[in-house]
Amino acid sequence: MKKLLYILSHRSVFVALSLVAQIGALFFLLSFFSESDAAFYWSCIALSIVSSLLILGSRMEPAYKIAWLLLVLPFPVFGGFFYFLIGGNHISTRLRRKMQGIAQKTKVALIDDFKAEDLLPLGEDAAGQARYLEEYAYAPAYTNTEAEYFPLGELAFEKILEELRKAKRYIFLEYFILEPGKMWDSMLAVLEEKAAQGVEVRLIYDDMGCMFTLPRDYNQQMADRGIQCQVFNRFMPVVTLRFNNRDHRKLLIIDGEVGFTGGINLADEYINARERFGHWKDSAIWLEGDAVWSMTVMFLTMWEFCSGWEEEYSRFKPKPAPVRPWTGYVQPYTDTPLDFEAVGQTVYLNLISRARKYIYITSPYLVIDTATSTALCNAAKAGVDVRIITPHIPDKRYVFEVTRAHYPPLLEAGVRIYEYTPGFIHAKNFVVDGRFATVGTVNLDYRSLFLHFEDGVWLCEAPCIEDIRKDFEATMQQSEPVNLRKFRRLSPLVQLYRNVLRLFAPLM
Repeated sequence: MKKLLYILSHRSVFVALSLVAQIGALFFLLSFFSESDAAFYWSCIALSIVSSLLILGSRMEPAYKIAWLLLVLPFPVFGGFFYFLIGGNHISTRLRRKMQGIAQKTKVALIDDFKAEDLLPLGEDAAGQARYLEEYAYAPAYTNTEAEYFPLGELAFEKILEELRKAKRYIFLEYFILEPGKMWDSMLAVLEEKAAQGVEVRLIYDDMGCMFTLPRDYNQQMADRGIQCQVFNRFMPVVTLRFNNRDHRKLLIIDGEVGFTGGINLADEYINARERFGHWKDSAIWLEGDAVWSMTVMFLTMWEFCSGWEEEYSRFKPKPAPVRPWTGYVQPYTDTPLDFEAVGQTVYLNLISRARKYIYITSPYLVIDTATSTALCNAAKAGVDVRIITPHIPDKRYVFEVTRAHYPPLLEAGVRIYEYTPGFIHAKNFVVDGRFATVGTVNLDYRSLFLHFEDGVWLCEAPCIEDIRKDFEATMQQSEPVNLRKFRRLSPLVQLYRNVLRLFAPLM
């Protein structure tokens, strides 16, 4: 009974009931007035026509346009209203200007570190990728930065605790999901201890990501423990396009000297302390050295965006890192939906287009846009060894079906696909020719590529690239190859079901 009362009193239940009530009321009002008032009916039709023209003229992905048109055109009375409520990526002018101002501060803070042309001795293929991130994401490429790759969340967790205990000036955390348990409770104990010692501790979490894991007042609970806390895009039980943009980044920065990112959120399944969907295969990357300053600025820009504070970034800049032997190039980057630059997608496309020998990819979802699918197919047709590992045990059944719906064109082109049979693979990694790699938060789906705030680390000639390759090959040995003939033997109903899901995948 207590468990039932807890569930019924949880804010997610209130939010769900509120949204259902609003959608039901909207349908009722639209139906009632459209039937009883001809002027209202034709106004709805006009709104749907206008929304259709806006969709056609927008800069959205073609598949996204098609999905919305298939919802708007058959239902002209309701379609236009719903598109204007939750469709597309309609960002207000105020938000865009705010983000542009913060982006300019980022550029000013980091421009002295821009060195993409230094990569020319490694080839234009290397310099071109670095140049793109500097010019369009204000993300410098750094040497003098040690990088270590962690093939499992539990291994990264040990390193995280070790580094947290060393903090002297500040600790910054930005995560999509927090959940009390072994992982977060252990970290929180260290954070409280450090805050009591005078270390500045700041935390950002996404309210949608923590809808089912944290109470609404958790930010105040953190403040009571001496931890400054901001909630990204506080979820309101109102049908609105604000649902679309979430903070999916995972950043942990200590003193501007050490940084972590990757697929790992701060919950027990990510370190296999709790079993969900079989064995949870994730990854992370640890940086120490000059490149961590770029990650620090990433966090500070989001803090400024959430809090409205005017930050003086320079006061957080660490002393110059000790000179190291050759470490390759390390380039942390971030992607924002508040502009028209799909940085995460372009990083992936640049890696695919530079491949000459192989492309190894791990991703929890394979809900890819036309450009990425075409690039992968063309690479395989040109003789590049393209391999992708996805989960065999899904976390979301409908996304799993959409992922499988994207298999046939890739398999027909010669892409080899494997499903990780022990459980769920959450790592988002690319490794190309043993020269380039990226580890980060960007899923191969529309939300990550076009609607969410994301981050990653691009690597060139870094020693840890070999570790990423070895991890892929070891994971492949635990995975089941996908057979194209099996998919061709599926019943027409299953194929139709997957095709319909694929059609509406951009909206999921």
